[in-house]
Amino acid sequence: MKPIAVHAANPGPMTGTGNWTWLIPGRVPTLIDAGTGNPAHLQALEDALEGAVLAQVLVTHAHTDHASGGPALASRMPQARFRKMLWPERDAKWPVPYESLTDRQKIEAGDTQLMTVYTPGHAPDHLSFWHEETRTLFCGDLAVKGTTVWIPANLQGDLAAYLASLARVLALEPERLLPAHGPVIDDPERVLRGYIEHRLEREQQILDALGQGDSTPDEIVMHVYRGLRVDLIPMAREGVIAHLVKLEREGRARRDGEQWCRPT
Repeated sequence: MKPIAVHAANPGPMTGTGNWTWLIPGRVPTLIDAGTGNPAHLQALEDALEGAVLAQVLVTHAHTDHASGGPALASRMPQARFRKMLWPERDAKWPVPYESLTDRQKIEAGDTQLMTVYTPGHAPDHLSFWHEETRTLFCGDLAVKGTTVWIPANLQGDLAAYLASLARVLALEPERLLPAHGPVIDDPERVLRGYIEHRLEREQQILDALGQGDSTPDEIVMHVYRGLRVDLIPMAREGVIAHLVKLEREGRARRDGEQWCRPT
């Protein structure tokens, strides 16, 4: 398997330098993630196909930078099937005829076979795609080298599910991760264990903030993320809420409307 990185040409505040989509050439030409429909991405994909007909698009999850290019791809490459784990209310934003994928499903791709791995947390429909022979995981937004992954509470992000997904991927013992953002991750165990350690540290900081009297997500953000750029505060707030919801489920935090505290 020799996947080709095809840039989605969508740099921005939320996407950094932009997304990678991954083309797996061969008998069943397969694209992982749909990008945003940028004409430069569509042309780069056609160039990478070298005359082959795209057979299918596997979408890791229905966030804008991964799924919104579906209609443009379907229009330009009408033979392609679109496949993902369904999230109906979100999938309807960019309608294509999705075929449902489930956990541990085998998929012919290129000249080989992938298996779906359900990795929720960043999004409720998040799938990764595992290639056993090379121990490679197409990991979507599960991991991004050099930074942490956003868990957006307002888009059904779930921190407990994300930590479980990290543990599940560690159990696969991957040798490399091909992410949707940033460089290839060739030290997966170090990166994923670092994520778990970071989240547990952040959790303790939030518990400490609650113990010192901070009672709203905004107050906790100011306590935990000192000096954070103003434009990043909404993202930090979403992450704090995700932590608080996890702590609430575990009986370690309690809320009353917009106010949060530690249980007495």
